[in-house]
Parts: sequence; C-alpha cells; structure tokens
Amino acid sequence: MSHRQRRTGLGGSQRSRHSVLVTADDAYTYALRCAYLAYLLQPRPRRQVPAPPPPQIHRSSTSFHELMRDFSSHTSRGSKGNKFPKGFLPALQPRLEGVVMGREPGAEYKDAAVKRTFGAFYAAFREPRFYEGVVKSRRAEDLVLIFYSSATKELQKVKQDDSWKWLSDRHVALFVRLMHSVIKDKDWVGSNPELASQLATLESKLLQHDQNLAEETRRTSTAMVSAPPAPLSYNVNDMPLVKVVARTFGVSLQTCQQDINANRSAWTEKAALMDMKAYSNNLSLGNTRRTLRSDDFDTDEAWEAWRKLETPALSQIMLGIVQSNPSELAKTTSGPSPITARPQSLQQNSPYPYHDLSRSSTSSDASSSMYGFDHPVDMGNFDVSSPAADDTLDTPYTYIPPDPRIYFRHVVEKCLSCDLRDPDTLPMDIPGADPTVLLSKNSLDLLNECCTRWRIPQFSRSILFLDAVRKFYQDQDIDLVTLDAAWLYAKGATDFDWRTWTIADQNLYRQILSSIHDNLLRDLYDLLQHAFDPKSKPVGRVMYILNEHIYEDPLFTSGNLESYIEQLKEGLRSRASEVLKEIVSELPQDRNELDPFHLVELTQKIIKLAEKISKRFKEPIMGHRSNMGIHLTRSVDPMMIFVEVVFPEYAAVARDVVLEIMQAYQEKNQEVEIEDGFDLYRELSEIRRIYGDAFPKNKFAIHLEDFLADFVWRWIKNTDAKVIGWVDEAIKHDDFIIRIREEQGREPTDDERHTMSVVDIFRSLNQTVDYIKKLEWKDEVQYGKFMTALAKTLGSGVARYCEVLEKLFTFEMDKQTPEQEAAARQTRQQRWMAMARDAWSNKDKIEPFQFAPESCTKLNNIEFALQQLDKLEHTVDVDGVAATLTRHAPPVTQQRKKASNYVFTIKIVEAEDLKAMDINGFSDPYVVLGDEYQKRLAKTRVIYSNLNPRWEETVDITTQGQIWLTATVWDWDTVGDHDCVGRTSIKLDPSNFGDFLPKEYWLDLDTQGRLLLRVSMEGERDDIQFYFGRAFRTLKRTERDMTRQITDKLSAYIHHCLSRSALKSVLSKGYSISAVSSLFSRTGLGGNRPPSTSGHGVTEAEIAAAVVPLTDYFNENFAILNQTLTNAALTLVMSKLWKEVLVTIEGLLVPTLSDKPSQQKQLSPQETETVFKWLQLMFDFFHAVDEHTGEATGVPIDVLKSPKYHELQSLNFFYFESTDNLIRTSERMANASAARQQQARQKLIEKNNPAPTSFGGFLGVPGAKRTKSVLMSRNLGTMRKAKEEKRREAQAEPNDDMILRILRMRPEAASYLKDRNRQKERLAAAAAAEAIVRQSMSSGGGRMGTMVPGGPSRR
Repeated sequence: MSHRQRRTGLGGSQRSRHSVLVTADDAYTYALRCAYLAYLLQPRPRRQVPAPPPPQIHRSSTSFHELMRDFSSHTSRGSKGNKFPKGFLPALQPRLEGVVMGREPGAEYKDAAVKRTFGAFYAAFREPRFYEGVVKSRRAEDLVLIFYSSATKELQKVKQDDSWKWLSDRHVALFVRLMHSVIKDKDWVGSNPELASQLATLESKLLQHDQNLAEETRRTSTAMVSAPPAPLSYNVNDMPLVKVVARTFGVSLQTCQQDINANRSAWTEKAALMDMKAYSNNLSLGNTRRTLRSDDFDTDEAWEAWRKLETPALSQIMLGIVQSNPSELAKTTSGPSPITARPQSLQQNSPYPYHDLSRSSTSSDASSSMYGFDHPVDMGNFDVSSPAADDTLDTPYTYIPPDPRIYFRHVVEKCLSCDLRDPDTLPMDIPGADPTVLLSKNSLDLLNECCTRWRIPQFSRSILFLDAVRKFYQDQDIDLVTLDAAWLYAKGATDFDWRTWTIADQNLYRQILSSIHDNLLRDLYDLLQHAFDPKSKPVGRVMYILNEHIYEDPLFTSGNLESYIEQLKEGLRSRASEVLKEIVSELPQDRNELDPFHLVELTQKIIKLAEKISKRFKEPIMGHRSNMGIHLTRSVDPMMIFVEVVFPEYAAVARDVVLEIMQAYQEKNQEVEIEDGFDLYRELSEIRRIYGDAFPKNKFAIHLEDFLADFVWRWIKNTDAKVIGWVDEAIKHDDFIIRIREEQGREPTDDERHTMSVVDIFRSLNQTVDYIKKLEWKDEVQYGKFMTALAKTLGSGVARYCEVLEKLFTFEMDKQTPEQEAAARQTRQQRWMAMARDAWSNKDKIEPFQFAPESCTKLNNIEFALQQLDKLEHTVDVDGVAATLTRHAPPVTQQRKKASNYVFTIKIVEAEDLKAMDINGFSDPYVVLGDEYQKRLAKTRVIYSNLNPRWEETVDITTQGQIWLTATVWDWDTVGDHDCVGRTSIKLDPSNFGDFLPKEYWLDLDTQGRLLLRVSMEGERDDIQFYFGRAFRTLKRTERDMTRQITDKLSAYIHHCLSRSALKSVLSKGYSISAVSSLFSRTGLGGNRPPSTSGHGVTEAEIAAAVVPLTDYFNENFAILNQTLTNAALTLVMSKLWKEVLVTIEGLLVPTLSDKPSQQKQLSPQETETVFKWLQLMFDFFHAVDEHTGEATGVPIDVLKSPKYHELQSLNFFYFESTDNLIRTSERMANASAARQQQARQKLIEKNNPAPTSFGGFLGVPGAKRTKSVLMSRNLGTMRKAKEEKRREAQAEPNDDMILRILRMRPEAASYLKDRNRQKERLAAAAAAEAIVRQSMSSGGGRMGTMVPGGPSRR
C-alpha cells in the first residue's frame, strides 16, 4: 500500500472547507426535499381494466446474458458493499422451501412450473460444494446464474416450443424478487443499498413490456389486466416520509404541504437527476470541492476504493430516477438545474468543521421503494456519464445541502431525540445486544433516503451516528445499554475498517472515543462509590464498553490512566472508611447496653458484605492491558481495598469495644458469656484469615488472642470443674456388663469387651480437645498453654476414673462367698476345731476363684482407656506443643525460682522378719502410708501367711515442701479389728533429692522387722508432657494393681504348690543329685562339693505331677477370665502370674537382698534340681506351644525370659560355690562396675556435656537410669521404649546382687555384707553430690534436669 504523507487538514471538498451553521429549519428543508422526492419516485398503483386479446409475445432484444454482464459490471468482484450479507443464505433457504412446498405468499409463486423450477434450483442449492462456494464468494450473480441454468433445463422438459425462453426470464425475475424480499425483511437494505438497487433493476429488465409476474400466471383465468398507473395526488397524506419529517422536526402536515406546494416546480425528478449528473461530473473531474477528493483520504488506496464504489452507485440512482418518468427524463440532456432560494443561514460561516461530523444509520427498503419498477425502459439514447455543462459545476444542488454531513448529523440527532421520547417506538433487534429503543423503522427509512440523496459514505454514516449518540450520552439522555447497542449497530452496518475512512472521520472518531472514555470513567467512579453498598450498581456494562469498544480500538489514545487509577483507589478507600463508620454506628451508644452479640452481628455483616463485593468484582478493574499504546500495570480491586481498609480498622474497633464490654460487666459483677467470646473470636479470625489471604506479606495489625484469651481460660476452668462430674455420671450409668452373648448369640471381639463409661468419658475428653482445636487459635504459645492446662484437666478426669474403678474392683474382689461369711461368724474355738478337722482329713480346700464379669470388664476398660489416651496424645501433638513452648520460653538464668510442687514416687518393696500375729505362726500383712496429720495416703494389698512379704507397689505423693511419712504394717483379720504389726516413719525433704535419683531406705519397725522403701522425686511441672505422662502412669498403675489383685487370688496356691513343704513332699520318695552334680562337673564349677550319693531317685513324672494341681488350677481360672478379658488383658494377667512364679521360686532358692545374715537355709543339690525342673515346666506351661502347629499361644517368649528369669538361670553357676569364691567374684564385679561408671563420667567431661548422669540401683548405687519417671510414661511408645531399655541394661551390666543374696545364707560372710553395704552407700553419696554439682553448673540441658529444689518451674 502506498501512503502519502499523513494529512492534518480538514478535507478537500469545498463543502468541508466552509464552516456552515445549520439550524433546525435548514435541516428540515433538505430532509423535506428528500422525503418529497421519495414520493415522486415511488412505484404508483395501477388500475384494473379488461384484458385485451393476448398478443404474440416476443422476447426483448436484450438477452439474459447481456443483462447478467451489466449486473456483474455494477457488482464488481472487489466490492464489499455489493456482496450479499453473511446471514443471507440461511435466510434464503426457508423461503425457497416455502415456494417449493406452496407456503410462500403471493399468487405468482403458486404456479406449478414455478414450483418445479424452484425445486430444481433448491436441489442444486443444497449441494455442499455449491453452497460452500457461494458462502465464500457471497456474489449474487452466482445464485442468479445457477437458478437460470436450473430453470432452463426444467422448462425445456415441459415446453416443446420457444415459449420456454421468455418464461425462463420471468422465473429468474421471480427468483430475483425473492432475493430482494429477503434483504428487505431482514433490514439489510440500509447496509446494502447498492445491492438492493441492482436487484430491483435486474428484476425490471427481466420483465417484458408491462407484464406482471403475478398477472401472467392468471391470464388464462381472469379477464382483468393492469392499466397505466394513476397520476400523483401531491397530497402529504400520501407521502409516508414527509409524515416522518413532520413528526421528527415537530412541524405540522399543513406546513409541510405549504412548503411542498411552494417549491413543487423546483423539487422535481428532473432536478434530482441534474443533481446526480452534476455530482457525477464533479466526481469524474476528481479535483472539485463539491465531492470528496483524494486529499480527504489518508491513502490513495482508500480514495480509489471509495471512488470505485461511488461511480456505479450513481449510475444506478440516475437510472432509477429516469425509470420513474422515462418518457420525460430519458430525453433530458445535461444542463443547469433550477436554482431555488437558499436559506439565509447557509450564507453565513458555520463553526461546524468537516472532520467533526457524525454518522447515520441506513435501513429498510428505501431503495426498493424507489427502484421497485418493473417497466422495461429503452435507455439506448441516455448516457448517465455525459459531461455536464461548465456552468453546472458551481451551481447549488437542489436536493444535496451545502455540507451534507453536517445536515445529516443534525437529522440523526433529531430522529434520535424524537424516537427516544416516543413511548410507542419499538425496540431494535441488534445482533449481540439486548432489545433497545434507538431508532424507529420510519426514522431509518428517512435517514437512508437522506444518505442516498446526499451521498454520505457508509463509514461516515456510522461515525456521524455515533457522534450524535455521544451527545445524548453526555447529556444523560441514554443509558449504557443503549450506548452499547448503538455501538454494536454502528459496527454492524459496515466493516468498520478505519483505514478506508476519510481523515475527517478518523479524527472525529478519535474525539468520540476520547469523549465517551472520559464520560465512562466519570460514570465508573460514581458507580464504584456504591461498590460497598448492600445493593450496589453494576459496573459490568461500563467495563464492557471500555474493553470492547474503546480500549480495543486502534484509534484510541489513552491519557493519564495511572493518575485516574490512583484517584479511584483513593476514592474507594475513603468510601470504605465511611462504610465502616456507618456499620460501627449501629452499635448501641450506651456502654451498658453493649453485648458481644452486637459485635458478632457486625462482624458477620462485614464478612457477608466482603463476600458480596468479591462476587461483584471477580476480576480487578482496569487491570493489566497492553494494546495499542495502552499499558496498565496497576489495577483496582474493590475487594482488596475494602479488606485493606475496613478489616484492620474494624478489628481495632472490636478490641476497644470488647474491653469496654468486659469492664462494664465487671462493674456489674458479671461475666461475659464464654460462647459469645468464642463466636466473636471465630468471626474476627475469619476477618483476619481473609486479610491474610489477600495480603500474605502484611501482618494483621491487631493481635486478637491478646484480648480474647480470657474466654478460653474461663472455659478451661469450667471444664476442669465439670470433668469429675462427667466421670462420676458415666460410671453411675454403667453396669459393666457385656451383653453381646445374650443379645447377639456370639462371642464379643476384643474391641467389644469394654463398656460405655470409658467410651463416654473419652468422647467427652476428645470433644473438649476438639473444641479448642476448632477455634484454630493462631497464637501457638497461648495454644500450647491452653493444651497444657487442658492436659491437666484430662489427667484429673483419668485419675478420677481410675480411682473409682479401682475401688469398685477391690470391693468386688474382696467380696466374701457365703461359705466365707459363715466361717467369719464362727467363734475362735469353732475356727480351731475346723482347722483341726481339715488338717486331720488332709482336705484341700483350694477352689478356683469366681471372678465376676463386671470386675474383668473394668480391667478391659482400663486397657481401652490406655489406647484412647494414646490416640488423644497424638491428636494433641504433645511433643509438638512442648517443643513450641520450649522454643518460646525465656532463657533459664542461674537464679532460679523455687518449684512449687514436688511429686514423690514411693515404692513399697518388701518387709523382713515381721512379727507373727496369727495362730498359725504367720501374719497377713499390708502397709498403710499416712502423713503427719494421720491422713491416709495409700494402702497396699494383703499378702497372706507371710512374714517376709514382697509388695512392690508404687504410689505418688504430691507436696509443696517437706513432709513426714508414716508407714504402718497391719495384719489383716477376717473378723474383728486388724492388728498392728509395726510402725516406722521417714522425712521426705525435697532438698535431699536434688539429684532426682531414686534412693532405697530400710526402715526398722518399732516392734520387730524392717520395711524397704524406694523413694524418688520429680518436680511437678506445668508441662503438657508431664500431665500426659502422669495420666498414662495412673492408668498403668491401675491396670497393674487390678492385675495384681487378680494374681493375688491365685498366688496363695502358687506358694502352696511351690513351697518348701511341697518340695520335701516330692523328695520324700527318693534322693538323687546326680543331674545337678553332672551339670557342675561339665561347667567346671564343682569346687569342693560333696560327691554324689545314690538312692532311689525322684522320677520326671513325679516332679511334673507335683505341679499338675497348680497348672490345672491355672487352667480353670484362665477359662473363667477368658470369657470376659481381652487377649491383651489375659496375657497381662498370665505375665503377672509368671512373675509371681519366678518370685516364689526365687524365694525357695535365696533370701531377699539385705546387709544382714538370713535364717534361710540353702537347698540341697537334689532340691535345687527339682526346683529348676519346676521352673522349666512352668515356662513351658505359660509359653503354651501347640503340639500340632508348633505355634506359641501363651505369654510371648520375650516376656517369659525377663531379667528375673535370667538371674535365676545364672544362680546355678554360683549357688554351690564356696564362700571365698563368691566374695572374690563379688569384689571383681563391683570393681568392674565402678570402672565402667568412671569411664562414662570421664567421657561426659571430655565432651563438655554438663547434663547430669542418672544413677540408681540398690541403695542408690550408680549405674541404673530412671525408667519410670512421669515423662517416660507420657504415651505407650515412650513406655515401651523405657521398658526395652531397662531390659537391655539389665542384661548388659550384670551385678553382684544374686551373689550377695547367696552370701546371706553363709554366716561366715556377715562382715563382708556390712562392708559391701557401706561401700555402696559411699558410692551413691558421691554420685549424688557430683550430680548436684553438675546440675548447679548446668544451664538447663534437660527437661527434668532443670527442676532442682529451688529451681524454676517452666510456665
């Protein structure tokens, strides 16, 4: 494309160079002329007269192919304006179907021959190849030629003479008429005037003489024919467009009639023809100012394209004028047109420039109404392109105003004003737009007539129309919907390619874009001021017009949009602050009337408003755009601005209001409802969450947790007060009976062997934890403190459940049978007589204990509680919470605060040489611990018929300082008061346990014997791990105590069957120590042992038979327990019984550990051999290996092979050693142990590790770590880990305890026992002192290491 230098002038025509001031009268005058001319050129009706005899019909000299060549020359292939519209073919198809099916109105289409030819064409029309080709080319002549071909073929089949030739022309004319009717019905005449005109002309040429197609079809059936048209009446009532002009300009029809009558001689068809000839001649010259010139266009190509379309259009218009009155106008030669008086205003200079013009719309059937004649006219002597006389070049036009576009712009404005005010105006159907009232059909006809007569280009019509619409939008006479519809209508009327426009139109369109853009931005600002209202005004239409019609247009040049965006943001921020003030003003002004519910409602209102705003503005406004010089990197998001301004400010307001409410309630001695506080926190947290999502890098200004944490603490306090009641109620409504067998007839599974009390309790506890978790508290330190306090509450509930269940369990286990109650009512003499009879008859009264199902269910509940507590521990994430609190804890200083609470763990191990209180020479001892105020703290179980009982029971005692502990040993009696066996006391002072290591104390009783206590201390910490650990340990101790009570019911028979009397009973049948002697011989440990003696040995069967009653007793009791206990609980009971068997066998072999000689005698080799065979038999019994499958079904092997079992196995190697060898072996082991401990301490020093080393063991001897602290019991995993560690240490570091127990039965070793005891005490004291020194130098390396007396309790 060759471009000239871009022109900035106003245009080349004389009309555009002269500024013209147009008045309403001027525009009215020229509009009236066009309307009157349309009346003169309209088809006139014909009269009906009798038909003469049909003459011989001859074809015209003009052939069909000549007509098509003339039609093709006018509709040039490069012309876009003369192509049929894009939607033409889909609209034509149903009309063709209507003709074929006989549905098309009009008598001319009812003929059978017409239907036949149209049917043949329809078949060709539906061919895909033909259809696609026509769609692509959009040429009307292609359709006409195909129809002509189809018609001639069909007519030759039915007509044997030459009549088919003229009949084919008529059928083609009928097809052309159908095409023109489609264009007219779809309102495409305005956008395609040339095509409509050419189709009308082609139709008239195809018709011969004055025949009408419809009449031709009826010639054989009627005697009436059409006469020449009636003469014109020149009455305005017969002039449709004149009526439109009168309505548009507000002029009466009488005035219009007067104006027409006054100018009738000048406003003629001949004047119109002379205007067109003069315009055509000026166009041919190319350099006159009375038409557009090349200088008016930006490029030569645009000028040539316009000129190429304008020339044939002029020919068609002049031909149409001539056809209106061919007898007169066909002979007219070029000459000056009559000059009429010009309006006075046209002689003045007007400020209206050429490039400031607007655009009009075209429509409807104006051209068809002008050129719809079917008269064939002989135009052989008429030359539409003949040169005009020179004096006509400067002669004013009759119908064309001085500056047509200014006049047209005025007429468009008048039409819009009239139609918009008229309530009867029908909405326009514009593709892509909603039905909108814009221009009526009559107004479109008038505008189309003006455009045709004044030669307004199609693109200029669109621009001038938009300019008029711009004015109405600026004056707020139309809304955004109408503006959008007008823009779509203007774009749909032409290709809207600005490169083909005149320079003036381009400049005017730029002004239109800029003006509408500024107005839209102002409207957008006003609309967005309501963006935060409950019911806002939508901005979608504004943004749609900006994006689709303005920003996407290449002629638009943006201004300083960045500045506008900043102003818009600032306006939205101000409006957001105002909205917040309006919302906050809804709060009661009186402080005493304020309630958290008011804040909750306001918060919900703000959140809902934010949600509405988010839905309204799903995308930012004025976002990133880069097109045609527009580059916006900043956007306006009303939702983000609302959140940024309102949410932090409202949070601050809410904080102040909450503080005022709390103060007001305090003054009234009331408290705010906790649920109100929680609701408020949830809503404010939602505000903070939305703010965080919108601004992830910004910190929310208000820390909500600071002023709302009090509600959580109050809720935890209330929960703590209720948890005991929950537990008591759950137990109260539980009968601890499993009814699955009775109700469902099947055995319950392990998961079904607990009752609802434990389920209800842990459901409540889990709900309590979930309630706090669902708050989603964002302050992790406060959340950790909440969970810590809650853990303490949960622990108290668990402790209460264990306490009540254990009491119930103990009561049920101690409940007497009817026989026992009868025996209890006997006198002392009766009891003596009963014992004598039993002894004389050797009656075995041992019967299986009838364990109550309710008791077993309680043990199952404890086991289930352990599992649930472990799950709860993982849910709370105890270790994570503890790590968070540790991470945010202040550094531990050397000056530590004193711990407030201490937990002493006291293990009542055993007693020695107790006083016999019963007539059988034994006692039934149990221990009661009390404080200095004689308050009972703990009580052990009863050990029947034993002067050296071993309890191994543990109790925790919490104190805030030192306390005197009294231990009283009682003898249990079935009837009457229990007898006191002896008392002792110990002072528990936290300062003596600064190393937090266990210590053992032999306490002498005030009567006879002594009691062994193992004491350790921990600081009670406000620590979540501590509280969970204590809860776990409480459950485990309850489980252990319940299990021990079950085993106690069976232990008496264990002691009976595995006693020394039972051993003597077995050996009384024979004596042999060969097996033991041979064992010692093989190991080389025989020493100075006596030689084997021969005699009648005891058989394996006799040894096994001695324990058969015991195994049978076990089986009977296991069968009872198996009905209710879970597998895990039954295995636990069996494990405890196995431990009891080990302790009983150990008691047969050696006495307990002490620094004094024992009265117990050492067993003989044969007795020792029998005892170890019993041990193996009991091992096999408890392991329970299936004879067929080889699978162990009893106690696991790792539980059976406990450290105690290994100690008994090792006893064989030392039991018959000489005293001297045993003493040397003990010294060697002690030295090795001391050396290992010294090496361990040295390694710690070398690593510069200040952490203290834990010590323990017999009398506090270093070497054993604490594995039963509260922290090591905080979940099932840590408890299993501690147990495994203890087992490994026991196997890895052997000690000389067993040797010392053997030496107690050697009187000659008494002095060594005392020396060894003092040595251990010295080592323990040194280790404790060292640990205290290290702890004092430490900065707090361990959790419990920091808890020395006087040290801080981490909060």
